[in-house]
Amino acid sequence: MSSTAYTALAGAGPVRETRPRIQGSAPNIAQSYSAVSRVVKESGLLRRARWFYALVGSGLTVALVATGFGIWLLGDSWFQLLMAAALGIIFTQFAFLAHEASHRQILKSGPNNDRLGRFLATFVVGMSYAWWMTKHTRHHANPNQIGRDPDIEIDTISFIEEDAASAKGLRALITRKQGYAFFPLLLLEGVNLHFISIRTLVSRAPVKGRWIELTSIALRFALYLGVLFWFLPLGMAFAFLGVQLAVFGLYMGASFAPNHKGMPIIAKDAKVDFFSKQVLTSRNIKGRVWASTLMGGLNYQVEHHLFPNMPRPYLARASEIVREYCKTLDVPYTETTLIRSYGIVIEYLNRVGLSARDPFDCPLVGQFRRV
Repeated sequence: MSSTAYTALAGAGPVRETRPRIQGSAPNIAQSYSAVSRVVKESGLLRRARWFYALVGSGLTVALVATGFGIWLLGDSWFQLLMAAALGIIFTQFAFLAHEASHRQILKSGPNNDRLGRFLATFVVGMSYAWWMTKHTRHHANPNQIGRDPDIEIDTISFIEEDAASAKGLRALITRKQGYAFFPLLLLEGVNLHFISIRTLVSRAPVKGRWIELTSIALRFALYLGVLFWFLPLGMAFAFLGVQLAVFGLYMGASFAPNHKGMPIIAKDAKVDFFSKQVLTSRNIKGRVWASTLMGGLNYQVEHHLFPNMPRPYLARASEIVREYCKTLDVPYTETTLIRSYGIVIEYLNRVGLSARDPFDCPLVGQFRRV
């Protein structure tokens, strides 16, 4: 595949198509991952960073306890909504840690990482670890590939034109301007994540650790909601819960959305090598330390996809190595600012949304419009 083709596919230049599709990759590119991986391993970037995660975990635990103490001090006050927003942020940060444990980034043992990740996801955050692992593993294996990546499957938002074209009624109205609706809809994502988790755990499909997760989530909500509705007036308790869930959903969605949305889509039956697939479909966010803290290391999405088990502190160094290799191979390495990435996501979703049917259209009217 030529350099020009790679540039167009990665969206580095002006691209007219809504979602350029990758059909295949050049043989020499397919050998690149082995070379990059060897350099990364020799540089010691795959070793565990338990000291880092111990500090982060301790800091978040202190923040959680401090927020609980703040709630107790404020009592019957609408300033409690600030505490609710703080909880939404803290729960998201714990979700980042659960995500890193699921990738074996924190502890040496795989089972121990799973135990830690399941505890953080279910008891602290209130989400199913088993559901997340199944979904996220599929995403990492085939990012932005039609029919294989669950993150681009149809939901309220459509990520490919075929799904947008099938929209009818209220969904069609949303889809036609879905770029503008995307971030407001994320305010409901917290509720959605909890709902999907519980729906998965009570379904008939096999779920690893079903009863452990159901018990942990039930205990978490019993304690959280019990204290909340016992300590605060009814209306304030509902408002508190609403703000916490809204901030949690918005923060989670705003951290994951910039990574792949608006990047090239891989055709369903395309055969693409691992290196090309991960680099061309991923977007990094500039900012290094502050961005990595804000997004739980997800700002280094290219490196995270190439080396899923690499601890967060080493991603910055790995990005220098990967960027240099991409430059040598003439493969586009996409990096932009956080604000610009949001603009790209909105623009992309709006372009996809143009394929949505007008809910008030009828075939006869359509014929007259084409005359």
